[in-house]
Formats: sequence, structure tokens, C-alpha cells
Amino acid sequence: MTHRPAGRPLRPVRPYPAGSWDGPPPAPADVDPAVLAALLRRHGWQRRGGAPGRYGRWTPPGPAGAATSLLVPESRAFPDSDDLLAEALLALTRAGTPSARAVLLGLAVPSDEIHWCREAPAGPGEATAWTAAEQLRTAARRMLLAGALATRARAGYYGARHRRAAAETLADVLVGPAPGGHRLTAHLPVATGRPLAVRLHQALHAAREAVDYQRATGGLDAFDTAVEAGVSHELTEALVALVQGTEGARIAVDWAPAAGAPEGRAAPAEPVGFSPGDLPVLREAGARYLCAEPSVPVRLTGTVVRMRRSGPRGAGTVRLRVLSGADVPHVRVALDEDAYHIAGHAHLVGLPVRVDGRLESRGGFRRLTGAGGVVPVQVDDADRDRMLKALREDLDFFDEACAGD
Repeated sequence: MTHRPAGRPLRPVRPYPAGSWDGPPPAPADVDPAVLAALLRRHGWQRRGGAPGRYGRWTPPGPAGAATSLLVPESRAFPDSDDLLAEALLALTRAGTPSARAVLLGLAVPSDEIHWCREAPAGPGEATAWTAAEQLRTAARRMLLAGALATRARAGYYGARHRRAAAETLADVLVGPAPGGHRLTAHLPVATGRPLAVRLHQALHAAREAVDYQRATGGLDAFDTAVEAGVSHELTEALVALVQGTEGARIAVDWAPAAGAPEGRAAPAEPVGFSPGDLPVLREAGARYLCAEPSVPVRLTGTVVRMRRSGPRGAGTVRLRVLSGADVPHVRVALDEDAYHIAGHAHLVGLPVRVDGRLESRGGFRRLTGAGGVVPVQVDDADRDRMLKALREDLDFFDEACAGD
């Protein structure tokens, strides 16, 4: 899975460990037996007997279950508890199965897990079409990004706003393998990813309730209040991408056993399901968010990176790299002749400019209208040198591009 911040190349999310566990097993002293048992149960292992109150015998899912088992103590109350834990952890590192790696990962990095499941017809031999698997990964990526955006601010439509910060939030997400192409799991470390998991869980339930309300009453009013829960145009589009072409889809959140459920959240969390019958409502709500989000008055500071006008005189358009005042990387601004000259002189001497205007929602908050009050902004020598260096790099790139043509 990859995440693409606006204006930047694709950035890969850290891959899920492949093959057998790479590294030593976790130290028994660092493992809570109850947490280990909860992770085994979550990832399909079954308890098949054992001494009640002392230890349990666990077998893995699938055909290997008959030949493999772990003895896991229920507590540290007995002298051999650490020995049993050490043997169980060593066996997990040698198992090399997806479920064993998932358990070890949950012990090494306490993580909340988000599961996506699409109900789609399977091909020959239970194989999945390449396009279906890609649709699942794309939809999951968009949904995580929508949740990350909602942790930064509440809006019905974000466009280019907060994209860079939201993409950085996903840097620590681990993505598990998706056997069959119908399921996908993301692991969000509790230390950095829990706010995202909580917000996405809340937003999905709010979206489900808003869809039910619309289908019962015909009104979209519930989607307006759902914005405070994190529902947005970006989230509805991600849900459409997840559900279309299937018989339905579910999203489930499992809280990290080591950290417990967040305050006010049930454990286990109830999965949220959407069906093809929900698609018209989701599309209508997404269009409503897109049209209803107002423009934003801003005073931003940025460096001029591009200038254009049709002749030697008159008004023109400049492109600014935003330094402050708006949570977007770049904006395009139409300026009158005097303001255009000011921006041009500031560009030549390596100074940023300050400008007032309205950040328009149309086009994704990438355009500033009603621009006025354009003035150069004084900066210290170090910042000015950095901006001049960036300017020279832009010019070098331009020269290379022209030479290539």
C-alpha cells in the first residue's frame, strides 16, 4: 500500500514482515500471558483443552492445526510460567505462518487493527481478479487518509488541505498480507495511530447511521451533523470505492489487547457493513459535501515559484509555495499588474510575499480569489539563503527540462 501526499512522489507504507519472524522472540518477561492469549484468539488460533486456571493448549488455523500446538500459561502464578511462555514464543517465531507473524507483531508493536472484507465472487480456485485486489487496497488507503484528515480538522470536504500532515500520520502504519484479495488488515501502533483508529471507527458508525436515516426518511440532514464525527467527502468516496463491484463490505476495528479499548469504546468493537444499496446515498452525500464546503478567508505567506501572464503588461497569475496561513502546499493567485510586479520583485530577491484572499473550495482549495494586500515579507538571512537555493534548484530543473526537449 502507498500513500501519495499532494505534490510528492508515492511514499510506501512500511511492509508487513514476510516469511518467518526476523529476529529473536520477544522476552517472556515482557509478555503478558493474557495479551498473548487474546492475540492468538484474534488471529484464528483455537484453545483445545489444557489445565483450567493454569495453561491452555492452542492450535493454529488451517491444516497445520492438527500437528502444531502451544502451551500458554494463563498467568504468572506458577513457577513454570516463564518457561512455557519462552517455548510458545520460540515456536511462533519458527512457525512462519501469517497468523503467527501477526501475533508476534501484536506483541512487539501493540497495535489497533483495522480489517476490510469485501464480499465478491471468487474466480477459479478461489483466486481473485487483479483489479479486485487493487480496488481493495486503493479503497483502504483512501479510507485511512480520510480518517487521518479527520484527526487534523473537521470538514465536509478537505481537497488539498491537511494532506501533507495526514499522509505523515500514516508513515507508521503496517499493512498485512491479503490472502485471496478479499481481506486486508492495517496495523496502527497505539503510540502514534490510536487517534486515527478511534476517529475512523467513530466516522464509520456515523456514516452508517446517516445512510440509514436517509434511506428511512429521504433526508441528508444526518450527514451534516456527521461531519463532527469525521464523515467527509473523502470518506464517502472511499466507501464507494470499497463497496462498488461487490455484494457488500465490512470494516472492523480490533483494539490492541495490551492497551485495552479506548475510553467510551466497546471491546470488541462492532463491525460496520455497507451494501450496494447504500451507494446512491453515499454518492449523493459526497456531492453534497463537495458543493456545501465554503471558501475560507486567509492571510497566507508563500514564496513565488511560477509566474505567468499573456503579455509584457497587465494582470497575471502566480503560483505560491505556502509557508504559513493555510494547510495546503501550493496555491494559484490571480493578481493585478501592480501586485504582479511586487510578486516578481520579491521572487527575484528571494523574499516571500504575504497576501489576503479567499481560499476557494472549487478545485480542492488550490486557488486564492479576491487577492489583495500583496507585500514582501522580510526574513532572516538563513531563511533567505534557503529560499534562494530552492529557487536555483527550480531554475536548474527548468534548464534540464528544456535541454531534454
